[in-house]
Amino acid sequence: MKSIKILLQYLRPYKWLAVQNMGYNILSAFFALFTFTLIVPFLQILFSRIGETTHPGPFSFTMKYFSDLADWFFSSQIARHGEMRTLLVVVILFAFSSFLKNLLVFLANNCMASLRAGTVRDVRKRIYDKILRLPLSYFSEARKGDLMTRVSNDVQEIEVSVMASLSMMFRDPFTIIIFVTYLAVTSPHLTLFALVMLPVSGWAIARISRSLKSASFKGQQALGRLLSVLEETLTGLRIIKGFNAEGKMTGQFARANEKYTNTFRRVVRRAYLAHPVSEFLSTVVLLTVIYYGGMLALKGTGNMSPDKLIAFVVVFSQIIQPAKAISTAWFNIQKGMASIDRINQVMDAEETIREKPDAVRMKEFGESIEFRNVWFAYNHEPVLKDVSLTIRKGQTVAVVGRSGGGKSTLVDLIPRFIDPDSGTVLIDGTDLRDVNIRDLRHLMGIVSQQAILFNDTFHNNISFALDEEADEESVQRAASIANAHEFVMETPGGYQNTVGEGGNKLSGGQRQRISIARAIMANPPILILDEATSSLDTESERLVQDAMLKLMENRTSIIIAHRLSTIQHADIIVVVEDGRIQEYGTHEELIRNPEGIYMKLYAMQTF
Repeated sequence: MKSIKILLQYLRPYKWLAVQNMGYNILSAFFALFTFTLIVPFLQILFSRIGETTHPGPFSFTMKYFSDLADWFFSSQIARHGEMRTLLVVVILFAFSSFLKNLLVFLANNCMASLRAGTVRDVRKRIYDKILRLPLSYFSEARKGDLMTRVSNDVQEIEVSVMASLSMMFRDPFTIIIFVTYLAVTSPHLTLFALVMLPVSGWAIARISRSLKSASFKGQQALGRLLSVLEETLTGLRIIKGFNAEGKMTGQFARANEKYTNTFRRVVRRAYLAHPVSEFLSTVVLLTVIYYGGMLALKGTGNMSPDKLIAFVVVFSQIIQPAKAISTAWFNIQKGMASIDRINQVMDAEETIREKPDAVRMKEFGESIEFRNVWFAYNHEPVLKDVSLTIRKGQTVAVVGRSGGGKSTLVDLIPRFIDPDSGTVLIDGTDLRDVNIRDLRHLMGIVSQQAILFNDTFHNNISFALDEEADEESVQRAASIANAHEFVMETPGGYQNTVGEGGNKLSGGQRQRISIARAIMANPPILILDEATSSLDTESERLVQDAMLKLMENRTSIIIAHRLSTIQHADIIVVVEDGRIQEYGTHEELIRNPEGIYMKLYAMQTF
C-alpha cells in the first residue's frame, strides 16, 4: 500500500493527462461496443431474418428502444434499397466506428506517453537530487554500484513494469464495465454465469504473482552487487593487474553474476508462466460460456437467439482480453513495486544535514571559526572528543597527527559535510547549523588529497564553482597562478581539451594544479587543503606547493598535512591525537618539546 501511495505522489502532477486518458478510453470503449454489436444486423441481413418493423415511437433511454430503432432502420433500408445495399451500409458503419475507436485509442495512448515519460523523468530527478542532499557519511556504507542500479535499472523497471501497466489499468476497467453492462441487458442469466467463471483465471494469476515482488527485489539487489564488483574492478584495475589478482576478481564477479542469473531466472520464469496459464483458463471459460449459451439458444430460453448468442460471445471474448490485461498489469505492477521500494529506501534515508527555514544569510567571512567542546562519533565510536579551537581570519592553521586521529573529521565540520553530535562550530559567532548552507560553502574552497576532476574541458573544470559562464581570460589567469597554464596550452585543444574521466589524461601533479586553479577561480576567503601534496613527486610537489602559497595569500587556510616540511610557515599547528587536540602552537614552539608528539613526528621525517 505504501508503494502505491508513493506512485500516486509521482503521478499527481500529471492528473489532467490521466483524466484525458480515461475520457478517451471511455469513448473508445463505447465505439468498440457499437462496432461489435453491428454483427447482429449483419447476420440478420445475411440470413434474411429482418422483417418489416414499425417505428419504435417516442425516444426512451432503454436497450429495447435502441434495439427496435435499429431493426426499424435496417428493415426500412432493405425495403428501400435491398439487402445488398443495406449490407454495404452496415460494413461502412462498421469501418467508421472502428476508425473512431482506434483514433480515440491513439489519443489516449498519446496522453499516457506524456504521463509515462514525465513521471519517469521526475523519479530519476528526485533520486538524483536526494543523492546530492545526503550526507557524506551515507556513502561510506552504500555501494556505488547499488546506487547506480537504483537510478538506472530500478527507474527503468518502474517505466517498463508499472507505467506501462498503468495504461491498461486506466483503459481496461472501463471497457469491462461498458461491455458487461451490454451483456447484462442482452442476457442477465448468461452474463451472471460468465462472470462467475471469470474469477477462476484471476485467482490463478494472483497465486503466481504473489511471490514475484520479493523475487524481483532480490534480483535488483543482486544486480547492484554485480555492478559494485564491476565498478571496483574498473577503479582498481592497476592494483588487480599489479598483484596478479585477475583470478580472484574473476571469481568474485562469477559468483555475483551467478547469483543474479539464478534470481533473474526465477523472476522471468514466473513472468512467463502468467501468459500461458491465463490463455488456457480464458479459453476454458469462453468455451464453457459458448456451451451454456448454446443450450439456452437451442431451448429458446432467456430471449436468446443464435445471432444474439454470436454477438454475446463476440462481446464477451473482448472482455477476456482486458481481464487478462488487468491480471498481467497487476502482475507487472507487483514486479515494479520492488523497484519502487528500493528507490524509496534512498528517498527515506535521513538527511542529517538540514537547513533551517530561517537560515542566516552570510556573504562575507569577518572574524573567526570556532570549535566549542565538539564531540563526534562514527557508529557510536568517538572520533572527536571535546575539541575546542579558534581560527582567526587571515591565519594559516595546520592540522597534523597520525592517520585515524580525527584530522579529516575535524575539517569536514567546517563546510557542514557533517554536524557535531554535541558542542558547536561557529563562524563569526553564528552556529553553522543556523547559516544558509549554500552561503557557507560559497565562503570555502576545497583542495583534497585526491584531485576530483570531471570528464569535461579544462575551462569547465576550472570554472566549475561559478554559477555563470566564466570568460577565457579569467580562467587562464587562475591557471597561471596555479602553474597550470603551460601544460594546458600544450594539449591539442588548449582550454577546450577534455581531461578524461577523473582527469585520467593528466598526471597527479597536473590534476592537483587544475583543482587549485578551480579554487583560485572561486576566490573563497576560506581554504581547506586536505593533504594536497602527499602523493606527488618532488618536482610536482614544488609546483603545487608554489601554487598553494599563491592561493593562500590573504586568505584563511586550514591545512591537513602529513609532510611537516610543507606547513612550517603556518601561524598555528594543531596536533590531533586520538580525537583530541594534544598540542598547539607554532613550529618553533612545538619542536622545543622533545617529548611532544609533533617533535617525534618531525624527527622521524627529518631522519
